[in-house]
Amino acid sequence: MSDTTRASGRFLLRIDPGLHAALRAAAQAAGLSLNDYCARKLAAPGGDPAGPATAVVARAAAIHGAALIGVVAYGSWARGEATPDSDVDALIVLASDATLQRRLYLAWDEAPLAWAGLRVEPHVVRLPDLDEPPSGLWAEVALDGIVLHDPGLTVSRHLARVRRRIAGGELARRDAHGQPYWVGRA
Repeated sequence: MSDTTRASGRFLLRIDPGLHAALRAAAQAAGLSLNDYCARKLAAPGGDPAGPATAVVARAAAIHGAALIGVVAYGSWARGEATPDSDVDALIVLASDATLQRRLYLAWDEAPLAWAGLRVEPHVVRLPDLDEPPSGLWAEVALDGIVLHDPGLTVSRHLARVRRRIAGGELARRDAHGQPYWVGRA
């Protein structure tokens, strides 16, 4: 390709104003510029700016506001083991000083979300302190979680620390009656 025909990397896209508004809102909810949001969605395989991941992140941002640090899908759906009776577990991570109250779940229950026909079940947690040993929930999420929203990479870094503790033998997964649990090793 000659220099005279090489694309600049910039272009103007004319879209419906309603779609533009939806993309702008989703970008804001994801903590990204509209340009970065669209570029990531266009580059992602099957990226759908109006898809269920965006809806989960947008709902989390609307309910939890500035306290929201991240959103991670985990559980059977994330592992590819979901059945028609499964749900999509969404870990809604708030700042360590956020207050956890039942009303946060009630706000989700008022208008349930679905993802691929499965109900989205939020699990609202605070980001643990660095010196706090990880719970079994954080260990499970570290193994199979899919980060949907993490603008500061705080959640991703925490999950990496948990994975290092698992790899180093500090945490071990056990099963009792088909249910996993985690134990710390000295």
